[in-house]
Amino acid sequence: MENLHDLSFPADFLWGTATAPYQIEGAWNEDGKGPSNWDWRVHNTTYIKDGATGDVAVDHYHRWREDVSLMQQLGLTAYRFGIAWARVQPDGRGAWNAKGLEFYDRLIDALVDAGITPLVTLCHYDVPQALVEQGGWINRDMTGWFADYAEAMARRYGDRVRWWATLNEPICIADGFVPAPDDPHDLAAIQHHLLLAHGRGVQAIRAVNPALQVGLVTCLWPVHPMLGEGNTATIAKPGERLQFAGSAGDTAGAFTPADAIEAARQADIATNRAFLDPIFLGRYPQDILDAPIPRPIRDGDMAIIGTRPDYMGINYYSRIVAAPTRQPDGSIGWRWVGPAERGAPHTTMGWEIYPEGLHETIMMVHREYGAPPIIITENGIAEDDHLDPDGRIRDAYRSEFIAAHLAQISRAIADGARVRGYCCWTLLDNFEWDMGWSQRFGLIYVDHQTLARIVKDSGWWYRDIIAQVRRSSGGSI
Repeated sequence: MENLHDLSFPADFLWGTATAPYQIEGAWNEDGKGPSNWDWRVHNTTYIKDGATGDVAVDHYHRWREDVSLMQQLGLTAYRFGIAWARVQPDGRGAWNAKGLEFYDRLIDALVDAGITPLVTLCHYDVPQALVEQGGWINRDMTGWFADYAEAMARRYGDRVRWWATLNEPICIADGFVPAPDDPHDLAAIQHHLLLAHGRGVQAIRAVNPALQVGLVTCLWPVHPMLGEGNTATIAKPGERLQFAGSAGDTAGAFTPADAIEAARQADIATNRAFLDPIFLGRYPQDILDAPIPRPIRDGDMAIIGTRPDYMGINYYSRIVAAPTRQPDGSIGWRWVGPAERGAPHTTMGWEIYPEGLHETIMMVHREYGAPPIIITENGIAEDDHLDPDGRIRDAYRSEFIAAHLAQISRAIADGARVRGYCCWTLLDNFEWDMGWSQRFGLIYVDHQTLARIVKDSGWWYRDIIAQVRRSSGGSI
């Protein structure tokens, strides 16, 4: 366990957790809610592990009072949650659903009354199915519909909600678009329209109230080149030639350090800079502009996309180790070398445990994109938690994981980064998208049969950390 007594955080640091509406709310067709793309996915495909659905999820829609009470018991000062667009506007256009709007009114009021700062995400993967049937993110009109929705939400809740995020992880929205596009031109359109929707959403919210803080949440990974075999993931000496045992489909042969660095550069652009450059610099990386499938950029788009956000939301879980591959034309490509292949420690999701990468990621954003305020909007670990006979969930590994990442945040703050808060993923064990109920990320254990909630040992540990910070002067532990 990290020695947290030597760490320091700002006195107004936001200590929270994060959730997503489809993963926790349930009530998929109650009180006027329209179907979403995820309702369609779970009911019409076989992608979901064990045939699970979010129809009930963990029933937060009905149990929100209990869940807010649990947040209070954990001493949270912030809660990041999403609005289900189809709950408040069933068709994504036109009429609003009063009961859906009132649900979020009640939740926000309860959070404010409890002294918990609400951080609202407008799109955490789910959108009204009615819009998908009109092309969804492939359709450029979606960016205007999203801006209208963002404006309406800011008008409704902006008197109580200061912090807003437009989209959660546009790279994952594009990769997980439901249904997946067959035409690569459609995928390019989705990627561009997501960023355009973000920019238009920022402008729409600011038009309601310039004091509101609006950002984009992206999942960022530090990228390290893979050189040689085994567990080596560092840059070799210049001129050194190393062999890499590639996977099936890779062309055998020697790769140079320059090849590995090129592979890592490509991975960094595809996963990080494809999103950071447009929103902070107002331009795409040249690799994207030179790609054979162009983004459908129109005059004025990049100025909208480049509307500088008020803060950067970073979801951090792991790193990318990129190995060079040989393309059919002889050029260098890249592939992600997973931790199991390298013998590195990893979670049940198959993600490497690499806390140092959080400091690296924060400092990259700080140094290269104008030192924006940063909130760590997600960070957590999935493990196979069990309820012991005495009624406890002993998950010291989760406390150790969080502590190691908090140490990296404190280090980044000491290095000058403007980190404003940390939201652990997640509050409750919930529906984990295509993996169904097989992964447990929560600080609170949920019995998926009875929906009973039990705070895990890590939850009480997190409570104690928050209390220590708030008791101390200047936010030092």
